[in-house]
Amino acid sequence: MLIGLDLGTKTIGTAICDAGWRFASNGKTITRGKWARDRALLGELIEARAARGLVLGLPRNMDGSEGPRAQASRAFARNVDEAFGLPLLLWDERWSTQSAESAMIGQDMSRAKRAEAIDSHAAAVILQGAIDRLAGGII
Repeated sequence: MLIGLDLGTKTIGTAICDAGWRFASNGKTITRGKWARDRALLGELIEARAARGLVLGLPRNMDGSEGPRAQASRAFARNVDEAFGLPLLLWDERWSTQSAESAMIGQDMSRAKRAEAIDSHAAAVILQGAIDRLAGGII
């Protein structure tokens, strides 16, 4: 089982995949706090889902360069690695939020519901991209 994470400044969107690595589903959105609290909530999710690895979105600029948000994600990844010691893949998330929003609009989801769910849906887009690549043996 893999867990996908979309790290924001205020929230962490989560997603999970099936044991066969075919489908990613959005999970819950965690409101961020201090690292100790975030670590505890992630630990509960990892334990509840018996996660064997994590996929964290890496926000790159459109030209592929990395800015402050990518640096924050890399720092978060180091903290997660130290806390849990699970395999962790950083995945390019340049189009995840736009893709998730388009899908939710296609489902005729209201603007308010989209705002609540965007982070977990983006995490599912990130995770789906990673499992498609990993299951195909491309990485």
